[in-house]
Amino acid sequence: MHHLLLALTVSPSPDPTGTLRPGLSEDQVTPGTWGFVLTAFIVILSTFLIVDMVRRIRRVRYRAQVEEARLAAEAGPSTDENGNDAPGSR
Repeated sequence: MHHLLLALTVSPSPDPTGTLRPGLSEDQVTPGTWGFVLTAFIVILSTFLIVDMVRRIRRVRYRAQVEEARLAAEAGPSTDENGNDAPGSR
């Protein structure tokens, strides 16, 4: 318990120098320009894929609604404009 309290009370050094292992430069431990470009490309590509997927799902859903409405109209009782049963509907 004493070690836990001691670890929590120790503050990190405000001096950032000396944090890297000797022999390493900051360029060797950061993604750099190419890492940023690749990450940005993946984000943009993912965004386009998500937008396309949403558009396709919406299109399929609308087609299903239209098909349901068409089937309901075919299955429903056919009436003329006066509300009377049309001939041949029986």
